[in-house]
Amino acid sequence: MIIRRVVPNIRSDRLDQSREFYVDFLGLEVAMDMGFIVTFASPSNPTAQISVIRGNESTAPSPDLTVEVADVDALHARAIERGLEIVYPLTDEAWGVRRFFVRDPNGIVLNVMSHR
Repeated sequence: MIIRRVVPNIRSDRLDQSREFYVDFLGLEVAMDMGFIVTFASPSNPTAQISVIRGNESTAPSPDLTVEVADVDALHARAIERGLEIVYPLTDEAWGVRRFFVRDPNGIVLNVMSHR
């Protein structure tokens, strides 16, 4: 399995303050801003990233980590074979990724994805 990057996802209702902190203080750049999620990346190592996700009151699972892989379908099939808990189905999202959420043995929710 080829893993391209692993990104921690921080839940926050302070996206503007987070932007100031990660850009102005740490010197990261905004790699993606979709309103509900902002991803910051290192200018010298673009796969070193942190995402901040707008806090969510819903009961739907929110991922704690994002793992970008080369073949999300193969990993989804492996998760099904192992009987792992899929908490968000394999989905083609409007913003160009294919992903699913799986819960690890510690209760952490991983967003496993590939760009289409």
